[in-house]
Amino acid sequence: MVNVIGLGYIGLPTALMMASHGVEVVGTDYDEELVATLNAGKTTFKEEGLDELFSTALNAGITFTTEYQSCDTYIVSVPTPYDKLDKKIDPSYVVAACKTVLDVAPQGATLVVESTISPNTIDRFVRPLLEEAGRQDIALVHAPERIIPGNMVYELVHNNRTIGADDVEVGERVASLYASFCEGEISVTDIRTAEMTKVVENTFRAVNIAFANELAKVCRIGGMDVYEVIRIANKHPRVNILQPGPGVGGHCIPVDPWFLVGDYPETANFIRLALQTNFSMPEYVLQRAYEAMKEHGITDSSKVGIYGLTYKEDVDDVRESPTLQMLEAQAEHLGGAQMKIYDPWVETDVVPNQVHSMDEFLEGLEMVIVMVGHSQVKGKPELFGNRILIDPRNVMGKGKFVYKL
Repeated sequence: MVNVIGLGYIGLPTALMMASHGVEVVGTDYDEELVATLNAGKTTFKEEGLDELFSTALNAGITFTTEYQSCDTYIVSVPTPYDKLDKKIDPSYVVAACKTVLDVAPQGATLVVESTISPNTIDRFVRPLLEEAGRQDIALVHAPERIIPGNMVYELVHNNRTIGADDVEVGERVASLYASFCEGEISVTDIRTAEMTKVVENTFRAVNIAFANELAKVCRIGGMDVYEVIRIANKHPRVNILQPGPGVGGHCIPVDPWFLVGDYPETANFIRLALQTNFSMPEYVLQRAYEAMKEHGITDSSKVGIYGLTYKEDVDDVRESPTLQMLEAQAEHLGGAQMKIYDPWVETDVVPNQVHSMDEFLEGLEMVIVMVGHSQVKGKPELFGNRILIDPRNVMGKGKFVYKL
């Protein structure tokens, strides 16, 4: 039996996928309300194909509880934030989960940490727990997730995986567990390499995005269309520049690279600069909006609305959202008035002045900042009427009053 610890954006799909492919699974989470919702037959977030997968897993016998189980394999999939002062990983959730596992784990159990962690986290924070508890019989494994909200179910099946273990035999055994559903290549390596590769993957994307964002700033000063520049440059067979945007959100790309900066502050200088560039973009978009307001004689910032709260299109995930980052800087550039905000994917109130229909949102607005390219509006500038559009994601097409980065 497998006990999946943490039933959030990663743990729940993983548990459901394993259960749907013949693995006996119990899902555990400390959040009683979340567990009650799952036991009532409802999922806790929106995701393409998740409800169908949930139904299959329920029919296969998956159960949910707040209690840790006695079983042969544990998969820990809990949050790993970072300390915003020293940039180091905050391993407290992982440590707490692993401690509780050791209280109930039988002799010879396998403890798999699936949460994204910085290199040496298991050596520094998890392995000592085993030594303190006298549980050297427990096999440690790191199996970092590689999926993205909006396409989780597909990517769980088709993406390649990495398994890091002290012992190759243990690694192969865990690889066979994931192979119950994963059709991608599964690489078995040591724990530290597995930790590093996951962080490097997200750091590569963060640096590439930062390059695109800096290009956007350079091209604007130089009077060039950054999107045309990138389009043509990417025709080179060895060039693949990502797209600029209003910032970087989610739990991975804006967070994981900081682990390297925090652990190697004297060395990871290039990575630090890239992350600072990405972090500057929400405020840069605000400045762009402020300039457009002056150009069009808009003096009342309550006439400006923000479309999109999530960190990417067609998901309900607001973690590290560029919109939330932008709202923190709002007072400096737009006078402190609360701009109206709408996101069709966010049903609960996350911020002040949030509305829940497009009609209510558009009423009284003269300008809209389109922070997320949800399919509701992508390529449909006519939905906003004659309002001025700030389009930092380049999703609205061309128009007389459409402003790009």
